[in-house]
Amino acid sequence: MGLKARIILTSMVFMAPLLLSGQTLVRWPSGCVLSQMQLEMYGGADSFFFIGEIDDDTFSRIDGVSFGSGCTTPRSDLRLLHLLHRNFYGRAQVGEMICNKSVADDLLKIFRELYDAGYPIEKIYLIDEYGADDNRSMADNNTSCFNFRRKPGMQELSMHARGLAVDINPLYNPYVKGTHVEPASGAVYADRKRKCPYYIRKGDACHAAFTRRGWKWGGSWRSAQDWQHFEKKL
Repeated sequence: MGLKARIILTSMVFMAPLLLSGQTLVRWPSGCVLSQMQLEMYGGADSFFFIGEIDDDTFSRIDGVSFGSGCTTPRSDLRLLHLLHRNFYGRAQVGEMICNKSVADDLLKIFRELYDAGYPIEKIYLIDEYGADDNRSMADNNTSCFNFRRKPGMQELSMHARGLAVDINPLYNPYVKGTHVEPASGAVYADRKRKCPYYIRKGDACHAAFTRRGWKWGGSWRSAQDWQHFEKKL
């Protein structure tokens, strides 16, 4: 079953609320679009923003995929973020993201800030929905974080391998080095003089939310520009 078909099916599925320290936390599958009535029914946006450990059900989704053979990042170092974001139509949409536990609080605050600001993010699925294939995920404009992999053509681990990097709207904010562009379908967006509402620009809401918390932006690199990429070195 393809990703689009799964979105249609899961949009009809509701996962029962959780109770944690007296707060109701609501788990819906990634991609579900929520009405204002649904948000209010389940306690407002706060109920959809929370951090979970990598339980057995979650681990079964990533084991052998983003958590691949030889993964050197312990499962105990990872956390699952439950989020809302504004999609390209301005609607509230559910997202999931796995990250390092050391940046989980940071990212929860960042994505809540972006949600409140109405910042557009098309989708936030675990990269496992794409078989942990970074190019497929980027080409589908999926925002993601953890993926145990090495830098392209290198032995050095990517910051994503530890869950310390996030790629935002990657189709519209591609990696560019000379004439090389990833994803290839994002080549038209390598020209940053174009007008595009989904470009990340220095000083905008997305850039400010990350950099104010000590994250570095790939768009400011010299030898290459990774416009989609934010990372935090511990």
